[in-house]
Amino acid sequence: MLELGTNGAGAPAGDLIKDVSEATFMTEVVEASQTVPVIVDFWAPWCGPCKTLGPALEAAVTAARGAVKMAKVNVDENQGIAGQLQVQSIPTVYAFWQGQPIDGFQGAVPGSEIDAFVERVVKAAGGDASGGLDDAVEAAEEMLAEGAASDAAQTFAAILGEEPSHAVAYGGLIRATIALEDLAQAETLLNSVPEDIVESPEILAAKAQFDLAKQAENAGPLDELRNAVEADENDHQARFDYAVALNAADDAEEAVSQLLELFRRDREWNDGAARTQLFTVFDALKANDPVVLNGRRKLSSMIFA
Repeated sequence: MLELGTNGAGAPAGDLIKDVSEATFMTEVVEASQTVPVIVDFWAPWCGPCKTLGPALEAAVTAARGAVKMAKVNVDENQGIAGQLQVQSIPTVYAFWQGQPIDGFQGAVPGSEIDAFVERVVKAAGGDASGGLDDAVEAAEEMLAEGAASDAAQTFAAILGEEPSHAVAYGGLIRATIALEDLAQAETLLNSVPEDIVESPEILAAKAQFDLAKQAENAGPLDELRNAVEADENDHQARFDYAVALNAADDAEEAVSQLLELFRRDREWNDGAARTQLFTVFDALKANDPVVLNGRRKLSSMIFA
């Protein structure tokens, strides 16, 4: 399964979840909890239960979409804080609201208890931890669009914890994993799609993105391929490879343009590879994307000319 966060392998991404030290505890926990509750996870790299609790707690916090934040404190490196709060064993979790601890627990607990704990903390601060899955999906999509793929993956995974066959969230998790350049995990996720959503548009779009990402692994240097096409306009393989490289460089519009030109020159080349690749690019993008709309229109005019 995809790891939903980090536990000592580097600071978690985003503003919701942060590694906190003795130097930043006052700012990130005490002061921050004046406006939003902060859950503090006391952990250590050698603690086995911490490796289970930490990611689960991160997922629950992420799913609350800003109604609560999380601070991670490595007790080995911050023994002063642990001593002041009388942390005698780990994992230990405290929730702070308006500068004071209001709730907490020790040891690894089931996911249902973690969710209940987060909801209880948010409600104690007058908030709402649920917000609906649609809102969570929208928030995750915004994270992904803004480049926060790790946060998006955590949120999509949390949604799937509530509804395992949520096609939008499952497709989003695959796309976020691709954005994180973990194609092996993306392939594992694709192979594990629940049967009832395997043909959904969201999953098909994610698969198309995966196929393009796999192609991009072998894409040649963009400049060299461009020069090859300019040197010989009938070098169809060079033009096809150039289109693959363009798409890998996030220039889908020019990739489609090159594929359309290849189709115009020889629609039967390599068993209709240009047309097949065009549909893969179209499937990977949103249906209302101008690149898709214009590309489909131009392809249709060529087919039926």
